[in-house]
Amino acid sequence: MTLYTHADSNIRKTWLYLGFFFILVIFIGWLISYFLGNQIFLWVAVIYSFLMSFLSYWYSDKIVLAMTHAKPIEKKDSPELYRLVENLCITAGLPLPKIYILNEAQPNAFATGRDPKHGVLAVTRGLLLRLEKSELEGVIAHELSHIGNRDALLQTIVVVLVGVIVVLTNFFFRISFRTRSSGNDKKGGVAIMALVALILAIFAPLFANLIKLAISRKREFLADASGALLTRYPEGLAGALEKISQDQNPLRVANDSTAHLYISSPFRGEEKMSWLHKLFSTHPPIEERVRALREMEA
Repeated sequence: MTLYTHADSNIRKTWLYLGFFFILVIFIGWLISYFLGNQIFLWVAVIYSFLMSFLSYWYSDKIVLAMTHAKPIEKKDSPELYRLVENLCITAGLPLPKIYILNEAQPNAFATGRDPKHGVLAVTRGLLLRLEKSELEGVIAHELSHIGNRDALLQTIVVVLVGVIVVLTNFFFRISFRTRSSGNDKKGGVAIMALVALILAIFAPLFANLIKLAISRKREFLADASGALLTRYPEGLAGALEKISQDQNPLRVANDSTAHLYISSPFRGEEKMSWLHKLFSTHPPIEERVRALREMEA
């Protein structure tokens, strides 16, 4: 297994998910056009899907960084962190990513960027304060593995696609019931349109969540293994995961749209209490990840 083993597969999956997104958006536009008898909605959906597909590919990393309030740093700001990242990049054969800091007490990290040449590594201040060097090295190796395997591209694009799908289904839902309440039922199908809109409003977000689940759990296990192979010290990452999961500081910028990007779920305690956070959980249990890492040493 190498850092690039699954890169080609992830690139294919990226286009598959973008294609699914494109078809779903056009389908919703076609439904609106069909029931309202106006093709303008279909053309708007086509243009919108092309525009958002383009933006999600080229600018999704910037969107995520803006959502998390991450700030770029230079080598002079954190020379030890830079040296650690540089050494791991040399070992992995990766270009040096841009490094960002989140001013958060919770130890956590994520990677983004559409390819290794445009990679971004973001860590919280809590991560730098809480972890020992070998543990921090394990976390960074994990995130660099995401970049090398193109996982960061997949994970970041999902943030944009989920939001767009939810917005469109909500728009369809509102249009259908507003049309029904106004009595504008020239085709006699507004009731059916309202029913379809209701079904989409319920299930489209669930489908979007399934996309996140489909790529996140396996990617986390793979990045753990790849990161451990990169450092040749699985215990470093195992210890880091245990410390990260035990820390009870909240991550103020965390939300369900970006939670899957982090190395560990950013929700503290809430994932055990809230059915909503359980629904949006995309991380394998820490215990399973730690066990798998320690089995690598056996």
